[in-house]
Amino acid sequence: MTVPTFEFPMIDRFIDRVDELARLESWWNDDDALPINLFGRRRVGKSWLFRRFAHGKPAILLVAHKVAPGAQLATFARALEPILGVVPELPDLASLFSTLYRIARDERVLVVIDEFPWLLPSGEQATDRALTAVQAVIEHERDRSQLRLILCGSAIKQMEAMQTERNPLFGRFAPLHLRPLAFAEASLFLTELDPISRFERFAITGGMPRYLTTLGADRSLRSALAHQVLNHNAALWDEARTVLEQELGEPRLHFAILESLATGDKELNEIAQSTRVPATSLSKYLNVLSDLGIVDRRLPIGARPNARGGHWHLLDPFFRFWFRFVFPYQDELENGLSGNDLFDAIISEQLHDHVAGEFERWCQRWTRTHRGTKSPTVGSWWGAATKHGHTSAGRHTEEIDIVGIRQGRRVSIVGEAKWRTRKLDATILRDLYEYKLPALEAAGFTLDRDLEVLLFARAGYSASLRAAADRDQRVTLVDVAAALAH
Repeated sequence: MTVPTFEFPMIDRFIDRVDELARLESWWNDDDALPINLFGRRRVGKSWLFRRFAHGKPAILLVAHKVAPGAQLATFARALEPILGVVPELPDLASLFSTLYRIARDERVLVVIDEFPWLLPSGEQATDRALTAVQAVIEHERDRSQLRLILCGSAIKQMEAMQTERNPLFGRFAPLHLRPLAFAEASLFLTELDPISRFERFAITGGMPRYLTTLGADRSLRSALAHQVLNHNAALWDEARTVLEQELGEPRLHFAILESLATGDKELNEIAQSTRVPATSLSKYLNVLSDLGIVDRRLPIGARPNARGGHWHLLDPFFRFWFRFVFPYQDELENGLSGNDLFDAIISEQLHDHVAGEFERWCQRWTRTHRGTKSPTVGSWWGAATKHGHTSAGRHTEEIDIVGIRQGRRVSIVGEAKWRTRKLDATILRDLYEYKLPALEAAGFTLDRDLEVLLFARAGYSASLRAAADRDQRVTLVDVAAALAH
């Protein structure tokens, strides 16, 4: 049996994933490597990654579809006929694995089964029986075969379940969770745009390669969104719904929660008010979304992990964009409203607010990268205003976008991140010194003597702020455009 070498015709268009490819190449050359469980969100680039990795190797790529498992196995049997010389009998999943291990008896062969969950029977007991039979095949065959096996899937909940102790395949697969690209890597898809425009696209797509490719083809963001997202025939028109229904089945209440979180992080009672669902009933739905990695509960830096309260946060930027600007207007868009008009009337005025959240997280990442020895832990902080702030300025709460700490609650860096179209002025320092830092100290933090103040502003800094920074050696004005271009 000879397995043909796989050729990936799109190899010249493949971008980045350097670390993931390096890990896969190391795994390929390891004589005692576990099979890989490759999973990640739909559109994150799994198919292109394993095809790029397979290029130039003897490889078999089997892609499952949403049909009955028996019919899918029959299709796989026909696909294996040119290699085996006969159509193999594949009555069940275990026989497929046994055949694949047999093919790799005499040479190292890569096999990828994409969308593996679609091969599983319905029902928990039937799935357990099928996976137990697969586990028996792996134990029996792995030491006399050179098979390099990757199981791949977009149904994150099912793929992650393979790593749990209750699953028959527990301990038999090494997980590889493919995540969205960070901004530096996402920029490689947007080289025709200036750094600020790149970041806007990144803040909408969340670093998903397919979304970047789709929205990066047009230099006008207005046109790109109108044609690729805000049109009922567009590729990304119903993308968030498709992804969530794959995981959640009937997600109506989940959708209400996500629509509430799309405009910003919220406490539990705020979500309850906006969804008109009692807070006691919301917890189970939030926990489901949290288990799927769609939302998380965020606490201010320095808080105990078991602290009450916190803010619920919608993790995926594209979901945030979709639930804020697409989902509420789909009926209007299907009944005559143009995407361009929606952009002009709603999105253009609120886009800066959507991008600001991602910009804050990018600034925190920049701080970890460039000030890691000074502040190993970086996050945001919010808490009660001081009595002075409340009585003199009517301030009830204070927030600081960037707080870097070391050795417990010792603060070595604070910072503010502003995605505004006007230059940042010196009032930012007055607010920080007069109101925010005293509130931080009142919350039990200690400020380092060599405390550094980092300021990040999309539009740059006013002459008054530059002059104040020249007088105050603690202040660093970060060149955002240059940092984004780096």
